[in-house]
Amino acid sequence: MRRIGIDVGGTNTDAVLIEEGRVGAAVKAPTTPDVTGGILDALARLTATGAVGGKPVDAVMIGTTHFINAVVQRRSLSRVGAIRIGLPASASLPPFCDWPADLAQVVEGEVAMVEGGHEYDGRAFMPLDRAALRDAARRIGDRGIRSVAIAAIFSPLDPGHEREAAAIVAEEISGCAVTCSADLGRIGLLERENAALLNAALADLAATTVAAFAQAIADSGFSAPLYITQNDGTVAEAGEAMRLPVYSFASGATNSMRGAAYLSGIPDAVVADVGGTTTDVGQIKSGFPREANAVVKIGGVRTLFRMPDLFSFGLGGGSHVSPDPVAVGPLSVGYRLTSDALAFGGAQLTASDIGIAAGLLEIGERAKVAHLDAATCRAVLRHVETMVAESVDRVKTEAADVTLLAVGGGAFLIPDRLEGVSEVVRVPHGDCANAVGAAIAQVSGEVDQVFRDLSREAAIAAAQELAAARAVAAGADPATLAVIETEDIPIAYLPGNARRIRVRCVGDVAGR
Repeated sequence: MRRIGIDVGGTNTDAVLIEEGRVGAAVKAPTTPDVTGGILDALARLTATGAVGGKPVDAVMIGTTHFINAVVQRRSLSRVGAIRIGLPASASLPPFCDWPADLAQVVEGEVAMVEGGHEYDGRAFMPLDRAALRDAARRIGDRGIRSVAIAAIFSPLDPGHEREAAAIVAEEISGCAVTCSADLGRIGLLERENAALLNAALADLAATTVAAFAQAIADSGFSAPLYITQNDGTVAEAGEAMRLPVYSFASGATNSMRGAAYLSGIPDAVVADVGGTTTDVGQIKSGFPREANAVVKIGGVRTLFRMPDLFSFGLGGGSHVSPDPVAVGPLSVGYRLTSDALAFGGAQLTASDIGIAAGLLEIGERAKVAHLDAATCRAVLRHVETMVAESVDRVKTEAADVTLLAVGGGAFLIPDRLEGVSEVVRVPHGDCANAVGAAIAQVSGEVDQVFRDLSREAAIAAAQELAAARAVAAGADPATLAVIETEDIPIAYLPGNARRIRVRCVGDVAGR
């Protein structure tokens, strides 16, 4: 299997070739504002190494921060029609009610609430008001809105009303992109609805971005299928990723965690991925990132869907440094490191300058940072050590010392000895661990819902079957599927032997 993995970060675009289980070549290129320019540059540099050698490539995997950046920066977002199914309940807190005002102003289109939905025990709450749904769809279409999010109360228990509403909207609005909240979220109406609204707001951007990725791959002379990395450390076929772009949120950090586990051969550890602007710290179990089990805010919006459990803070190779009093980050020169940092003739003191002056890094011109004395370097590096130690302590789930995998281009900032850490492990190609994680990623299917009127064994089997079907739909080879996580929680207050079951199933990427 020959794969190319690409990770588009805020500072660099990394590309690697994985062949027969090893890294054949790894390159870095500056990230460009249009994203695809950096990908073309990285692929050209990878080809120039000679490692690709004209042999066919089985797949190209791309990880990108493009979609989450769009939400954070309030740009390139579509106006969304929001349909909530749940009247006469749930009317007091309408869609977008808890969004930051500036983001709601960009995204909020038409809002409609209709009767329907289900009770917590699976019984129909109210009959679905199909006439009101059609009226709402026509109003949304008349306003020129072509992206709709649908959320019904307790739809993870029974998504029937959402599915029927989606069919009605598709009939009334030609070419409409519809997101059903049951495809994304968990129990919790507002948070699940918010995830669906964000996904719908990214519909147009996802279509154009994935198409641009595919064009960049074709222009580089590759005919391999395209996959987009997901935030659970796996990938999805381009069409599926285009349908659910929010699943790519935080995929860069999970790529690095998966890559760190692969390169080190250590499946259970804490990972610190130090980039040019931020450091992401998380924990891997069995080679996959631990998931957050609580509300996660994205761009100020409360959501509850699949996200990695990470702690991120402003420390990177491009971080601004103040020597007196000592301060590092959160501001960073980012991709302007090679023009703004002291070692490259710029005027800004950065963490990389400190690393160069201390002999930890061999880039730029050391003579240009020769005025940085040893005491200043030690003070800054001690401050960095404290920042990293505190972040590891926040992520750990046990009091004992843990193994820390240090990866990323800024990993030189991680000291060899750290409080609460038994061993700091550095790996070959660790500066491109994110692209390695993308290249070796498998395909996943996940189920997190409530099952009723089934025995525990039957409910788990049903969830596993559904998770496997979703993995195959996302591009997995059925012959390689394996269940890597199963969790079931009895729900005593629901009748019918109800239990919440979460299952994750992974498999290798299907062949051509």
